Amino acid sequence: MRVLLTTWGSRGDVEPLVGLAVALRGLGAEVRVCAPPDEDFVALLARVGLPLVPLGPTVRSVVSGPKPPTAQDALRLAPELVAARFEVLGAAAEGCDVLLATGLMPAGARDVAEKLGIRYVFACFHTYGLPSRHASPGARPGVLPPRDETDNRAQWEQDAQRVNGLYGAALDHHRAAVGLPPVDNVRDHVFTDRPWLAADPVLCPVEGMADLDVVQTGAWVLPDDRPLPAGLEAFLAAGPPPVYVGFGSMAAHAPEGIARVATEAARVHGRRVVLARGWAGLAPIDDADDCFVVGEVNQQALFGRVAAVVHHGGAGTTTTAARAGAPQVVVPRIADQPYWAARVAELGIGTAHEGTTPTAASLSAALGAALDPGTRARAATVAGTIRADGAVVAAKMLLDPAGPARPPAAG
Repeated sequence: MRVLLTTWGSRGDVEPLVGLAVALRGLGAEVRVCAPPDEDFVALLARVGLPLVPLGPTVRSVVSGPKPPTAQDALRLAPELVAARFEVLGAAAEGCDVLLATGLMPAGARDVAEKLGIRYVFACFHTYGLPSRHASPGARPGVLPPRDETDNRAQWEQDAQRVNGLYGAALDHHRAAVGLPPVDNVRDHVFTDRPWLAADPVLCPVEGMADLDVVQTGAWVLPDDRPLPAGLEAFLAAGPPPVYVGFGSMAAHAPEGIARVATEAARVHGRRVVLARGWAGLAPIDDADDCFVVGEVNQQALFGRVAAVVHHGGAGTTTTAARAGAPQVVVPRIADQPYWAARVAELGIGTAHEGTTPTAASLSAALGAALDPGTRARAATVAGTIRADGAVVAAKMLLDPAGPARPPAAG
């Protein structure tokens, strides 16, 4: 069986897809992956022996400017991605049996599958943006969503209009070119009535939280057995567990001065720092030997050896830290990050920083709570409940659509 997997987005969108690709290959499927051609993603796929079929511009070229992308940038990018999907996926999907799409509003993917007469699946990594009485698609950055939020259908309709404005004209143009009729609601067309949720049910429960028939597979984790760099191993061995600080692919969205703020906050508690450079280019604030800078490393191995993980609240980082039993401090900035911050706080496995721009004092207070022995004990308990088989569950469902209607319950 041949499967085409596609995404456009940051590492948090690409790495889970690679995890699914590895699981599919392990079950005997032939897999192709279409993703943005960033060097990081080419290397990620090469690590597991899969080529990357380039789709659209690099993500870094879009998000790594001095300021976050604007509404005008989105208006330019949306039709470019639609065109790229019709062209690239149209060729890559030839001979495939199923096409699974995720990442930034993959308008064009379902349409290629429709034209070729193959199965289409949409997957997401969180419930943010799904119609619900419990979570708003318009949540403000850095503001934790209230647990008793009322019906958000008005915002849901506004979001549909926004997506139509970004993608509608381009999608209908390309659909017409291949003999397909126009689409009234792009977002609903892309999501389908039965989207898949690739998130752990403990961290991201969906039961009763969404109005669609969401199928939760569990998180798609790419196994990582790479050793940590020798320099990092030496740093870890030279003292007590440090605090990890990283904001992943955030680039211009990372809090201004976060390296200084986080380092000063960690020093208040007598902790050393492992600083992840990331797309924001975080760097040491001085020449002291209590800070070690890393590039792309095995977080699965590293997080089990740190005192706490300070991060932006991406789905992947939150899941990796939770699996490792590492207490977390989440500083949410955009999109789904406030949701993950709230879940970390609700589960008692860390703290959610109130507001998008921490100070040394505010981050020190949040870190102090995360470093409490009770928080670590709770994080260790929750770690034992998180499943690691989500990618295999999803792979089996892709390969056998006539199998069980739902993945097996957690055991």
